[in-house]
This record gives sequence, C-alpha cells and structure tokens, in this order.
Amino acid sequence: MSAGLGRLGGGALLTVYDERFFEELREGARRSARVIVPLVVERLRPRSVVDVGCGLGTWLSVFIENGVADVTGVDGDYVDSSRLEIPGERFVAHDLSTPLSLDRRFDLAVSLEVAEHLPADRAAVFIGSLTGLAPFVLFSAAIPFQGGTNHVNEQWPAYWAALFGERGFAPVDCVRREVWSDENVEWWYAQNTLLFVEEGRLASPPDGGRPFERTPFSQLALVHPRQYLWQVESARERDQSPAGAEPGETSQTDPSRSA
Repeated sequence: MSAGLGRLGGGALLTVYDERFFEELREGARRSARVIVPLVVERLRPRSVVDVGCGLGTWLSVFIENGVADVTGVDGDYVDSSRLEIPGERFVAHDLSTPLSLDRRFDLAVSLEVAEHLPADRAAVFIGSLTGLAPFVLFSAAIPFQGGTNHVNEQWPAYWAALFGERGFAPVDCVRREVWSDENVEWWYAQNTLLFVEEGRLASPPDGGRPFERTPFSQLALVHPRQYLWQVESARERDQSPAGAEPGETSQTDPSRSA
C-alpha cells in the first residue's frame, strides 16, 4: 500500500513516494482488494470507511464497488490528486506521523502496509489515530526483514497488537485464513492482514453472526511461503553476484516495495 509518511522533522518532503511507486502498487492492490474487501464487507457491513495511508485510493475504490459509498482517504500531500481513484473531495492530505482527527467516526478504518514507514517513536500516535476513527480497524504492517521502500519500523504483529491493546482493541485473525492460498492476493496482505476490534464489539459483530474470536498474541506471527521463497531466491542471487557488485545490482527488486 502507500507509504504513510509525508513530512518529518523540519518538514522536508520525502521524495521516495513518487508516481512510479504508486503505479507499481496499484494493480496488485486492486487484485488483493477484490478478494479481501467482499469478505470484510460481509462480516462488518460498513456504511463508511476511512483508509489511512490510502495512496491513490485503490482499496477505497473497491469498497465503493462493494456498495460502500461513504469513503474517505488520507495520505501525504505527495499524492497526485489528479490520479486518485476516489473523488478528490474525499481525499485528505495529512502528515501521518502526526495525530489525525477528522471530527467524525467511521464504521471501519483501514491501514494496510503503512505503519512500517513511520519511525518507532510515531507508532503509538499512529495507532491512536486509527483507533480514534472507528471501532474496527483492518490493519497490516511489514514484518522484520520483509523489505520495501523506506521501511523504518518493521515489527512482528504482536508489537502492533500491544499498541492496539493499550487502546482497548483485540486482534482477530479472520482474514488471513480465508486468503492465504489465493494467488490473487499479494503475499504481504495474505501474511500481515489482521482485524482489530474494540473490546466491547467482540460479542456482537455487525453481521449478527458468531462472536469475534480474540487471537492470542503468540499466534499472530506468520511468514508466507511466497515471502520465504522470495527471500531464498534473493539470497541465492546475492551469493552469485560478481565480486564487487553493489547490493541490488543483480538481485530482483522487492516485489512488495512499500508493502
């Protein structure tokens, strides 16, 4: 997904999130969303969705396809508004390293492969922003050594779950088992996507179905076979690199980039 970081420190604009960056993410995100979003909509019945770190709004466009008309996308001011996949008035430019308040709540907040782009000292603020926006948060973030563009805080899921827990949210691993083997879903989404549920909502899901089952922290860390094989292949290519070659000259590009 998009990089969730626009300006830091003295306000210098990060330039790594350019047109090419978003284009390379778009189609994989769309394929993945068209598998995951219907599952989420069926279970949560959201009428409003906010995507924090939305990039060009690809995931939100799929929520619209699935009948959710009230959508809002938030990301840095580096996003080219002329290329958005949602109406321009639905996009909010914001530095995600700072607290976010939109003066309303949504049925669902989404933030996929964004949090790892923020420094560790901004992580709690970011999770606080998400939990302030909705009682349900669809969330994923890169695990250690996943790799990608400007990943500065790759962590195991329990790290994020602890931050959500401080705000009264529990992890529910209800997405990964449904999409784990689906080749249409990029492996980073299949590997990392969790639903965080406000404690008071665990027993009464919006679809009226079975209560949400809290997932123990000890069961959250998974490595997808496609990531494992990619890492093995990358290591082999590095071993076969000519002496003196710069890192990355002969190894394949990280397929997830931001993700």
